[in-house]
Amino acid sequence: MPPNQPPFPILIFSKTSSYRHASIPTSISALRALAASTHLFTADASEDAEAAITPSSLSRYAVVVLLQCTGAFLTPAQVSALRGFVRAGGGIVGIHAAAAGMPLDAWYGALIGAQFESHPEPQMGNVLVGDDAGHWILGGSGGGGRSGWMDEWYNFKSHPRGNAGLNVLLKGDAKSFTGGTMGEDHPLSWCQEFEGGRSFYTALGHFEEAYGDKWYMDQVFRGILWAARRERDAD
Repeated sequence: MPPNQPPFPILIFSKTSSYRHASIPTSISALRALAASTHLFTADASEDAEAAITPSSLSRYAVVVLLQCTGAFLTPAQVSALRGFVRAGGGIVGIHAAAAGMPLDAWYGALIGAQFESHPEPQMGNVLVGDDAGHWILGGSGGGGRSGWMDEWYNFKSHPRGNAGLNVLLKGDAKSFTGGTMGEDHPLSWCQEFEGGRSFYTALGHFEEAYGDKWYMDQVFRGILWAARRERDAD
């Protein structure tokens, strides 16, 4: 670790108001294990929005991981607190069903990069590298695509590329699975500079097995560091 760089705190927030993923406990454990093994960040976990999503509480964290949050899981005041956190330079990492959160809130949709619309039945498919194979998040063992990945292949209400400045990191090979509605260019993971903060999102991660997979977890890990502007910590 570079000198004078103590571990930074992250908040794992997994409140749901509609569908709840069975993989949430496993994914929280995996993120805590990353914190313990790398010593680069510390991790708190909560589903108590009244206590955790306030200006004073959020000010303690460098990154908020929105883990499988679905439905209207925040009040307008809590969305405002999250927006203040981002505008103060905070980082956001959205995982899988985070795109199904706050479906009527345009700002939240822009923060994540797209809003979930549907998915076909889970099936094997191939993941391809998107616009920037050299992006830091794709470095290390997480670089490159992946053949034979089992997941829900999310379709979105609007194409993520409609957001100016959004950098598509991974996309689905539309020929390798059925039920996609995004055309040949089917984004699955991206990052962006957003209102003073940084946002990284991956649509992958429906199943518990993903959180024991090094290819996937390396991207989540590096996404957290990138969102915190601490890329040098891992290099």
